[in-house]
Order: sequence, then C-alpha cells, then structure tokens
Amino acid sequence: MKRMRSRHHRPNGGGGGGARHNNGQMPLNRNHVFDSNGPDMRVRGTAQQLFEKYLQLGRDATGTGDRILAEAYFQHAEHYFRILNAMAQAAQQSQMERQERHQQRLRVQQEHEHGEGRRHHDEQPDEQSEEESSEETAE
Repeated sequence: MKRMRSRHHRPNGGGGGGARHNNGQMPLNRNHVFDSNGPDMRVRGTAQQLFEKYLQLGRDATGTGDRILAEAYFQHAEHYFRILNAMAQAAQQSQMERQERHQQRLRVQQEHEHGEGRRHHDEQPDEQSEEESSEETAE
C-alpha cells in the first residue's frame, strides 16, 4: 500500500528542527523563528526573544539556588547570543557590499559621462572642419 505524503513533507528528509537551510548554514534573518528545546521545556521565538527568555530563566534558577539548571539556561542564552552576533556581522557585511556596489555604479556612470563628453567634444571640431572645408571649396 502506498503511503500518503503529509502536507509538510520535506524532500530532503525533513527532521532536525527545520532551522537550517542553505547547506547547513543558519538563516541570518533576524525575524526567523526558532523552535528551541531547552533543558526542561520547549521555547519558540526569534533569536533575540530566546536569548532574553533563557537569560531570564537562568536568573530565576540562580535565585532559587538551582545552579545546574541556571548554567544550562545560560548556555542556551549564549547560543542565541552567538546567533545574534552572526546575524549582526552578516548584516554589516551585506551593507558594506551594497555600498561598494553603489560606489562602483557611480564610478562607471561618471566614466561613461566623461567618455560621452570627450567623444562629443572630439566630434565638434571634425564637424566644424568639414563645414570650413565646404565653405573654402565654395569660394
């Protein structure tokens, strides 16, 4: 009997949380929602939200005297802190690349305009010399 595919079938095997794309790389979109399996609960949110949540849970566990659970929460918070840093670095790199492309387009445009100006300037004397030579021939 043939098995029916579910609506959420993933051709690459699916499993693994679904947070990884593009050859195992983390998506670097700050609005990406993560499903996180914490030490004693499942938490869902953006990297920023999860960082703050685990930090608060770690502080609460420290307050109740559970150092081991607090350390586990702080390690989870550190994980999402690193993701936030990677996102910030990627955004900065992307912005620098956009600026470089923009500057390159401006340079090409300026070179094109200077080339047009030179060509136009070079054509004018030729036209004048043709007119002068036709006038000279007419006399």
